[in-house]
Amino acid sequence: MVLLLVLLIGIAGYLGFLYKKSKDALLVATADAEPGIVVPADQSVKVKPVGILLLGMDTRKETGSLNTDVMMVAVLNPKTKTSAVVSIPRDTKIELDGYKSRKANAYYAKFRAQGTADGMSVKEADKYAKQEVREMLGKYFGIDITYTATINFQGFVDVVDALGGVPVDVDMDMHYIDNADGTEIDLDKGHQTLDGDQALDFVRYRKSNDGTNMSSDFDRNKRQSEVLGAIADKMKSLSGVAKLGNVIEAVGNNMRMDLPASEVENLMKTYFQMGKSDIQFSALEGTWRSPYVRVNEDSLQKAKEILQAKLAE
Repeated sequence: MVLLLVLLIGIAGYLGFLYKKSKDALLVATADAEPGIVVPADQSVKVKPVGILLLGMDTRKETGSLNTDVMMVAVLNPKTKTSAVVSIPRDTKIELDGYKSRKANAYYAKFRAQGTADGMSVKEADKYAKQEVREMLGKYFGIDITYTATINFQGFVDVVDALGGVPVDVDMDMHYIDNADGTEIDLDKGHQTLDGDQALDFVRYRKSNDGTNMSSDFDRNKRQSEVLGAIADKMKSLSGVAKLGNVIEAVGNNMRMDLPASEVENLMKTYFQMGKSDIQFSALEGTWRSPYVRVNEDSLQKAKEILQAKLAE
């Protein structure tokens, strides 16, 4: 989702009437950054490729969950003004020296609980968990991941609604009701414009309780990439630019990053014209054997090569 922030605040930075709103949103969104940190000019994101961990957090009060239901690793390259994004299925079994093997989306909550047990405050434990997940996935892909950006479900919904919806191709009928957490997914197959709640249902859909088709983590990752691409393209359109004020506010209220504000501004200026065609989406693939997705070694190697190549361009 940091790609969205780069696009929307980047464009807004060149529209005077949105300047103050973008600045205010930036201050809120970068609350996780180390205060007073100064990045050397030769290490800045405007001249050096950077790896960023993107986490979509399920923080709904109905579930009490802290799982990272969306996990992506992105590399942005300032020379080519392009990026590579690798999606990680939430149930991926991570097998890595030095770490207990578990589902990918469970690590954040485990690290956070560990921090709390060690006497950290909630804010400190949250920061510790993000750092640990970032370091672990950096080792998993063999790259340096410098920053983390998180956005909650409401932020995703609000961004899509602020843009007036996004056009996507719903690949199957999706019908599912869960009274425990208020989930009501009711989508029919076909090309259509989805509002925020519908777009969230589209990327989250996994199973039905009325006989419609089941879905997999691999399908979910494809849908996430499709919606992110649709958002990126819509924000570059004339209609999207006219709605940027509301989009900026939505992101500022729901996204947190540990990038210094100055580096986010550098990202804005460097990547503000980036669209779907400039983003290389990829996803880990494998086999579902309950309760895990077991990633194919060829798929993992391909993901490593894609990310490493983007860092080296």
